[in-house]
Amino acid sequence: MGFAIFRPEELAFEPRGEDDPRSVARLSDALSHSRANLWRYPPGTRGRRHRDLGQEEVFVVLDGTLTVDLGEPPERHEVARGGVVVVERGTILQLRNTGEEEVVLFIYGAPPETGKAEFFEDAP
Repeated sequence: MGFAIFRPEELAFEPRGEDDPRSVARLSDALSHSRANLWRYPPGTRGRRHRDLGQEEVFVVLDGTLTVDLGEPPERHEVARGGVVVVERGTILQLRNTGEEEVVLFIYGAPPETGKAEFFEDAP
């Protein structure tokens, strides 16, 4: 098929894992040369601190305020709704929701490489 349309009421958010309160709506199945997903970060949650060696990534804040730690040593940034963070391949990052409202993110990466991340201890 040459296109896909994802309507908000039809998105299926799946839990990320047993001990991880984040959830993801996978859009990547409709893509062949990149990856994209929608993520929900409840208040107080965070992703793993990592560096992706396979792809560059774009983070678009659709709702809430994202806290992102970038680089080494980590530099903390607050990104409000409508903000965009572009991260080059090899940059250490950690996403978190330090607010009291859910954060919803559109995350896009290219090329569609998986399994090329290195993980680090959480930023303080």
